[in-house]
Amino acid sequence: MSETPIVFKTYKKLSLQVALNGLSFCVFDTLNQSVKEIHEVKFNHTQALEDQLWRTFVDYPQLTKTYDEILVLHDNNLNTFVPKPLFNEDFLGSYLQYNTKVFETDYFCFDEIGNYEMNNVHVPYVNVNNFLIDQFGSFEYKNVNSVLVSKLLELSRNKVEKQVYIHLQETHFELIITDNLKLVLYNSFEYKTPEDFAYYLLFSLEQLQLNPETITVSLLGKISEEHPCFEIAYRYIRNISLLDVSDLAFKSSVTQTDALQHFTLLNS
Repeated sequence: MSETPIVFKTYKKLSLQVALNGLSFCVFDTLNQSVKEIHEVKFNHTQALEDQLWRTFVDYPQLTKTYDEILVLHDNNLNTFVPKPLFNEDFLGSYLQYNTKVFETDYFCFDEIGNYEMNNVHVPYVNVNNFLIDQFGSFEYKNVNSVLVSKLLELSRNKVEKQVYIHLQETHFELIITDNLKLVLYNSFEYKTPEDFAYYLLFSLEQLQLNPETITVSLLGKISEEHPCFEIAYRYIRNISLLDVSDLAFKSSVTQTDALQHFTLLNS
């Protein structure tokens, strides 16, 4: 995106995170490095996605204001991380064919995870981008997991032991395992019950020979200590807790719950 002449600058940034079941957005004051507002909107599965996006823009006039920078995060798990030595831009679809159903007509792109020598190959929601081009004209977009993994790798700096992070959402969760700035594992699992969640988590730890008695596990996303998934994991894993987001909550002037739930949005 071209630089806005300083006389026209708004000193505001809009980050928009879009999933099939809803969206959330955050307005940042870039001059004071603060969060002006944050909102979440649920979508109805019975209506077309474009119709619900249109309704959201009608209901939230903040979305039609002028911003110096607009970032759209595509919230899906149609992605995979590829180390740069193994990366070839001409074969993006081939990296995804082992962990998601892809078609020749799909549009593939990638986010550079510059500090960590890897790229995140992903499939964006083309219909969402087309709708937003009509609204915004131009914007930057990424896969949401580019932000998630980058930030968690940053948090793993100088940690002697491997760290396990779980980003829990309503129907699926991301499992990220780091080893002092190195990505050991990234995977996404769909679950219906807390027992499903516990099975995938414990099976993954077993495959990587990580001991539930000693490994540190941090949870973030739509999670609390009263959540059934937290309670069942707590039975099997000794060192499990919610991720410490107190700095993020303070910096953003939001609650700890919001900082956990909107971790990617607030770090975008």
